[in-house]
Amino acid sequence: MRGIRTVGGLIAAAILLAAPSTAVAAGPAAYGAESDGPRVISAVPGEGRLVDVVVYSPSMDRGIPVQVLRPADTSTPAPTLYLLNGVDGGKNDATWSVRTDVPEFFADKHVNVVTPLDGAFSYYTDWLRPDPGLARINENNGVNMWTTFLTAELPHVIDEYFDTTGENALGGISMAGTSVLNLAMAAPTVYNSVGSFSGCAMTSPGPGQDFVKVVVGIGGGNAENMWGPYNDPAWVEHDPVVNAEKLPRIPMYITTATGIPGQYDTLADPRIDNSVAALAATLALGGGIEAATHFCTTQLADRTTALGMDNIRYNIKPAGTHSWGYWQDDLHDSWPMFAASLGL
Repeated sequence: MRGIRTVGGLIAAAILLAAPSTAVAAGPAAYGAESDGPRVISAVPGEGRLVDVVVYSPSMDRGIPVQVLRPADTSTPAPTLYLLNGVDGGKNDATWSVRTDVPEFFADKHVNVVTPLDGAFSYYTDWLRPDPGLARINENNGVNMWTTFLTAELPHVIDEYFDTTGENALGGISMAGTSVLNLAMAAPTVYNSVGSFSGCAMTSPGPGQDFVKVVVGIGGGNAENMWGPYNDPAWVEHDPVVNAEKLPRIPMYITTATGIPGQYDTLADPRIDNSVAALAATLALGGGIEAATHFCTTQLADRTTALGMDNIRYNIKPAGTHSWGYWQDDLHDSWPMFAASLGL
């Protein structure tokens, strides 16, 4: 336990690993402008098949930038894969479309890929109160109602505006690897499948809660504004290990590595780009964080196995750090599960 707690102190510097900003262009108000509900404020074509969308969230009372990768053939409805970014929420180019081969990988796949470019340090959950610290760093009103947005607002808007099939799947990395499990418990019928990549599935008082407190604190936030005082039962209620029986029996792919250097942890890797400093950070910090997520993931695996849950595929890799190269591989590896659940 002591080793896991120590990892929390490394997280601050390791944020740089997942955050090497994506500007969303504003356009004229369009879809649903007359409505008080969630709606598209603007939609501007980006590079290739990307569309930069701003969606108004009533629960947060602001526009949320969302990147949508459209399928090559838009003449027939396609399902939707939601991919959540890590602790930076997609700032500083720390997003799936920049740090991985998402645009190329999905070029021949009939699916919409939707990624919010907001929510840094929020754990993509509904907060009890606005947070002044996160308001400053994210330059918004500090209101975080991400469970509501991702389960009750955004899917409806995406389905209507882009004429989708209404079938959804959800994946997330790092911080969002925790979030996707909680989102699945909160809305068990919204997503057909879930992928959690290098997330810590523990939030109860102890190592899991310490991990969350450090991550939120790096953003200047106060985690007590999220789920209440640190002895509040809400912290346990959001712990996927403790509440594993509440996870929906849908296909899930949950992965982690050990933190031991792997194939992408070399100077020759394009993401390291021959930078000794970047490699050192990856090995020391990214290795430490991945060791922590390994601990959390094995706890969840033990719990779900004891419950007889055979809907989850665990991919616990013998080597690898907390970094994008491995998450790209995870996305490729989990795609058959996502595709089958989406009817593709």
